[in-house]
This record gives sequence, C-alpha cells and structure tokens, in this order.
Amino acid sequence: MKKIYDKTLAQLCLDSSNKYKNLPALTMLSDGKISRSITYSVFGKRAQQIGALLKKTGLVKGGKVMLLSDNCPEWAVFYFGISFAGAVSVPLLTGFSAEQIEHIAIHSGISAVCLGQNAAEKIEQAENRSFFEKLPLIYIDSINSEEETAEITVSINGEKKLMRLDQTVDSNFISEQNPEELATIIYTSGTSGSSKGVMLSGRNIISCAYSCIKFVNLTTRDRLLSVLPLAHSYECTIGLLIPLIAGSSITYIDKPPSQSVLLPAVKAVRPTIMLTVPLLIEKIYFNVVAPKLKNNQLYKFPFTRSLAIRFAGKKVMKAFGGCIRFFGIGGAPLSAEVESFLHRARFPYAIGYGLTECAPLIAGNAPLHSTVGSAGTAPEGVSLRIGKCDVQCGANEGEIQVYGPNNMIGYYNDEKRTKEAFTEDGWLRTGDLGFIDKKKRVFVRGRLKALILGPSGENIYPEEIEGLLGSSQLVEDALVYSGKRGELVAIVCLTDAAKTAAVAIEQTLEELRAWVNKKLADFSRLSRIEIRYEPFEKTPTMKIKRYLYVPGTALVV
Repeated sequence: MKKIYDKTLAQLCLDSSNKYKNLPALTMLSDGKISRSITYSVFGKRAQQIGALLKKTGLVKGGKVMLLSDNCPEWAVFYFGISFAGAVSVPLLTGFSAEQIEHIAIHSGISAVCLGQNAAEKIEQAENRSFFEKLPLIYIDSINSEEETAEITVSINGEKKLMRLDQTVDSNFISEQNPEELATIIYTSGTSGSSKGVMLSGRNIISCAYSCIKFVNLTTRDRLLSVLPLAHSYECTIGLLIPLIAGSSITYIDKPPSQSVLLPAVKAVRPTIMLTVPLLIEKIYFNVVAPKLKNNQLYKFPFTRSLAIRFAGKKVMKAFGGCIRFFGIGGAPLSAEVESFLHRARFPYAIGYGLTECAPLIAGNAPLHSTVGSAGTAPEGVSLRIGKCDVQCGANEGEIQVYGPNNMIGYYNDEKRTKEAFTEDGWLRTGDLGFIDKKKRVFVRGRLKALILGPSGENIYPEEIEGLLGSSQLVEDALVYSGKRGELVAIVCLTDAAKTAAVAIEQTLEELRAWVNKKLADFSRLSRIEIRYEPFEKTPTMKIKRYLYVPGTALVV
C-alpha cells in the first residue's frame, strides 16, 4: 500500500473522488444562497479534464502555471488539475498589483495563466501585456456546462476561443510525477519587502495536511466555510486539502467576508469548521462582545463573572451558526485579552503557528486544549528546537527552528536566501523568537528582527505593546518602533468611532498612552503616540508590513 507521504496532489484528488463519490465537495454561496455545487465525483473528473486541457495548450511536465482568482470551487479544481498535468502551480492573491503580478510571472517563468474573469483586468493593466498575450489564458469560471458538451474559454495570442473538455481522460500520466518534485511556488508578500517564491513539493504539503489530524479530525459530516484566500498556504493546506482528504464539504462566498456578508453565510452553511486570522475575532470581541460584557451586572461581581463570560461565549457561538467545533486562528498573534475570553468562555478555538516555508504548520492546538499564550505543540513528524540567535535573549529563549517533511525545498531562483534560511545541519530558521516549555508547548515572543533593545539591553517585544494598544476601542491598528533617540513610539490608526467622537484627540491619546504604560515594564513604556490617517498596508494574514513604516533600517523584518 502506498504511504500517504508518497502520494502526489493528483493521487490525493483521485483517492477522495473515488472514495466519497456523490458527497458534496465544493459549493459557492452568493448572497446567502447556493449558486453552484459539485460532488467529489465531478470534482475528480473535472480536475483530470483540466490537466488534459493544459497539456493540449502545450504545457510540459514541470511547467509553471499561474493561478489567479478569488476563492471559488473552480480554484480548487484547477489547483489539482495543474498537478494532473504534471505542472507546478503558482497561486497568487488577486490583491497583488498588476506590477507585482507581472514581476512574479516573469520571475517564475510561467507557461500558462488560469484566471478568474474578475482578475482579467490585472493582466490587461500589465506594462508588458504582450508577455501574457503570448501565453494560454484559461478562464476558470467560464465552463458552460457539466455535460458531455462542456466547453471553456481560452485565449491564445490574444484571441479567445472555446475549447471542449475531454470526456474520456487517461489518468495514467500522473504516474510520471514524483512526490519529492516541485508542486507549487507560493510568493509571499510577507513583512520583508521583496517577495520570495517558496518552493513546496507534494510531500511537503501532504505530510503537513495529514499531520494536522492530531489537532482536528474531520469527517464527512463536517462543513467548512472558507473566508481566507486559497492562494495563502494556511487556507490551501488546512482549509482545502484536509477537508478533501476527509470527505468534508467546503463552501466559498463570492464577496470579501465583511459582517454583512458573513452573517447570512454562517446562517446558510452552519459551519462546523472555520479558519480565520486574529483580526476577524478581535473586531467582533472589541466592537461587540466586550462593551456588552463589561456592562453586564453578572460580570461586575467576581463570583458571577465566569457565568457572564460563558453566556457571552454562547452568543458568539450562535453568531457563527451554532455548530462550530473547530475555530482555527493563525497567521498573526492573537490579542491576550481576546484569547483569555475565548478560553474562559470555552469557545472551541485553536491557535496555530506556521510559516509558508513549512507548508505551513509548525505548532498547533486542539480545541478546548489550548494553553493561553502558547502556539501549541509540533504536529506529528515535525521536530522543534530553540537555536542560538544574534540578540541577547532571556533564559531558554532563542530562535525557533524546524525539522520535518514539511520544510520547503527552498526559495525559487534564490540560492543565497535559501542558504540563509537553513542551519548547517538542515534545520529551517523561522526568524521568530520564543521558547519551548517542559510539555513541548511553543511560546512565540515575536520576530527576531522586530526585537527592540532597551536602554540597558532589555528585550522589548513591539508585538506585545501593539496587542495592548489594539485592545482599546480607540485603536484599529498599531505599530511600535524605536525612535532616533531610542524612545518608544507608537503609530496608531483610530477606529471609526474614535474619529467621530467629539473628544480632544491629543488628550485621548495621552490617556491611552498612560493606560498602556501602566501595564508595561518601565523599559517598555511609550514616549508618544502618533496618528496615522490612512490604513496600514498588510500581508494576506493581516500583519502590518512593518518595513514600510519604520524609519531607517534598524527594524526591517
């Protein structure tokens, strides 16, 4: 029997298609209603058809295919279809600019583009538009039928035409693939300026997906509502591969997950599984839950406070459809106050920690087994250690380093940065500072390059101060850095409520600074707070791109 780690993405797709047949696999929700849905059987067949179609356009084994579309069932079909063709997917966020898309297309050397109609404008805006016109452009959301006459729109040399999808597909070509070979290149916008193309093999991705069973064991009865971009490793591995392995159903929504879009979606789907970034749950807590909770009479008395928190937790559960059993949170640090509430409310949240370079999971928790402040333990088959770093650290602290089958191949066409990413004995350097306790739980303190040294060599973690600022109802986002004289400065974006409130801003900021400083050590206290009137530019997991706003180069990450 073939070991799971020895499978390719195409083989994984076939296995699920044959095993779960007529169960619902992928669904699209528009305005709270199902607009289209495909079964596992159709999913597997269509992915093979796409693989055959790509080969017809001249794609060779190992060729690169850009996948540029918002979340939809077709994104998943084409992701696996590229694997059936023996090719390498290059998934991109539709939020990338035309200039970024063109740069990545040229850097990766793509041979074809699979795109949604809504992303076509980005291609048309490219300065070197002729580069794209020479390539096959396959419009993933243009399939006009599920019958034998199904056709899809393809543009070649700037001329659009309909191509029929073969009804009989020979899937033997998947045997040409090797699980160790490159399967996808994920370009991270990250917080470090120039994007890096993370090369992941089929084994990297599939081993990570199977290892997550330690934290969440899905079944055919589970329903996942997808709200994060599939082009990000977090959603692609944990929100796509794991449900497909288990025969669960996945629902996508056709608009960004604002509150007005999300509420009817959770009502329609009643998801059992959701994956989010901290920003989503933090906004709900600070804008809705916390104000009501703190005015609750039961909350005001210590001996009934726990009861008030449990009641509030049940309301949050109801707001997400009432069936959630795994609410994954990852991609950025979660506010300590919010996590404390979720923990005390017994809400089934699960903190995860990872990097795209690890496909992505490095550590995680099972619901209701989280330790507040911890990112959890390593998944099966993954080893963690604390390595030495160039900054002065506390006892038992250092750089978190990873060794396992999920570690990336390297950065595409970048030997220098690939070499820098690994230690001499082959462990991946995360660039994160933290420690591991006796129970093997990981605690992440922050990015090593974001660490600030205090006046007497003390370690100051800006992310912790930013978390405190973010817990105020006045602050939408915050960034902390060291000024020219070593003083600590916070840049904040105010909430809409704070902007419209009839209060003196200078006085309000001074009161905020005093409130935060009371909670900090002497050497971590803020000297001043500055206002930023435009939103911070962020990564896909909603981390601020620190390098764009920190003066000088001392805090570039």
